Amino acid sequence: MDKADIQQVKLRFGIIGNNEELNRAIDIAMQVAPTDLSVLITGESGVGKENFPKIIHQFSNRKHGQYIAVNCGAIPEGTIDSELFGHEKGAFTGAIGERKGYFGEADGGTIFLDEVGELPLSTQARLLRVLESGEFIKVGSSRVEKTNVRIVAATNVRLQEAIAEGRFREDLYYRLSTVPIQIPPLRKREGDIVLLFRKFAADFAAKYRMPVIQLTEDAKRLLLAYSWPGNIRQLKNITEQISIIEPNREITAELLQKYIPDTRKAPLLPALTGAHAEKTFESEREILYQVLFDMRKDVNELKRLVHEIMGEPRDAAGVAPVQQPRPEGAVVPTLQIHAAPVHSEAAGIRPLDARDIQDTEAYMEETLTLDEMEKEMIRKALDRHQGHRKQAAKDLNISERTLYRKIKEYGLDKS
Repeated sequence: MDKADIQQVKLRFGIIGNNEELNRAIDIAMQVAPTDLSVLITGESGVGKENFPKIIHQFSNRKHGQYIAVNCGAIPEGTIDSELFGHEKGAFTGAIGERKGYFGEADGGTIFLDEVGELPLSTQARLLRVLESGEFIKVGSSRVEKTNVRIVAATNVRLQEAIAEGRFREDLYYRLSTVPIQIPPLRKREGDIVLLFRKFAADFAAKYRMPVIQLTEDAKRLLLAYSWPGNIRQLKNITEQISIIEPNREITAELLQKYIPDTRKAPLLPALTGAHAEKTFESEREILYQVLFDMRKDVNELKRLVHEIMGEPRDAAGVAPVQQPRPEGAVVPTLQIHAAPVHSEAAGIRPLDARDIQDTEAYMEETLTLDEMEKEMIRKALDRHQGHRKQAAKDLNISERTLYRKIKEYGLDKS
């Protein structure tokens, strides 16, 4: 396709930018659209992957058929098969009627499976069957049904890693990625960042009926220097905040800095090596939460060792067992430790006392419970990613479904 055709597509679907990688992705989408090949769109969260299935559908022979977009990560595991493939009446508790399912509804059209990497393995097997033969079975049924659906999938998960970890089927990956399309992150589209900011600023000025905000030269430099981990979604969110909050319509670097998260990495402490070595922390308070979490385990282990040396064995949590009266004349075993003497007074260190351990644990218990630490770390992760749960779950190294459960458990969805 020539540049004029690509520009027409951008105008039609509201895509802003002149980046070569972006133009290449649009070109591939246009070329594959007339075929029925499956397409896998990859890219970081917030780069605008949702635009490309629409392009493919609108320029295909299926454009008059149904177009259904499904967020696979937002549907609970227990109901996703019913949502996608339908169910029979009475198939499970609450199934008071028959449901057609998205693959039945989209027959003759296109179905967009966003966050396909979040699908459970059992659902992946069902999806593979649809891709191979166009067949599926409703939940609670034994009757095979046919569908003629074009599948376009998208993910920000590294599916090759998910395959290696056993979380994604390799055969499904190759079926989905007949034609792969990679969308570049915003940080690689340096020439497009200011253009996007201007577009969003104009849109919000019209929406809220106020003058358009404009960037000074130093603000533009700051905008370009930032890495934009949330990509276009984050840029749009920040532009909207500034448009609403700032009375001054000329935005300087000093003003802009208030809305851009501080991404400077705090130095990792020795206690954070190992399992936490790759995590970054954006405040001293957050570092303290993790240190306290690790310290609690260390203190309990130290208590156990000290009391064993003193002849009072403890369990892993440092709790002493109920003392049984010793038989008269019984020999009490002692633990002999041979070590070079340490002149602690000369070094300015006093000997460790059991009270030190008790005081440390008491301080930790009074300061912050483990539940409170977990709640605070989840809240911080959500704040860092502007409430985007998928990115927060990745940052916390937990699944998105686990994060949803924790958010509900701690009432963070109401805050």
